Amino acid sequence: MAIEVVSASTMTSDETTHMARCVGGDRWVVTWLPGRTLTGQQAVTAMTIASTVASSPASSAEEWAVLDDLALELGLTANEAVFMVAEEHHDYRRQPSPRRRVLE
Repeated sequence: MAIEVVSASTMTSDETTHMARCVGGDRWVVTWLPGRTLTGQQAVTAMTIASTVASSPASSAEEWAVLDDLALELGLTANEAVFMVAEEHHDYRRQPSPRRRVLE
């Protein structure tokens, strides 16, 4: 698992499509935590969680304990973090579905 910082403004991982972007100073936004602004260290933690979940979902008590410790840094539980990573899984190539019009 590798988290790469690109030009000090974007964090990506080879394990997940989630990413973090710097929005100025030491403020970061992460795709699976919409509406939250994190510190650089918290963004690394969030990317580590996303990469861990993507590469091998936690199956042992030890893995859950590690995820729980990481999630705690973000004010979450491991269960919340895993759910949010899966829920906010972005495929940036996907186009929105067209709206259907109801004719009367």
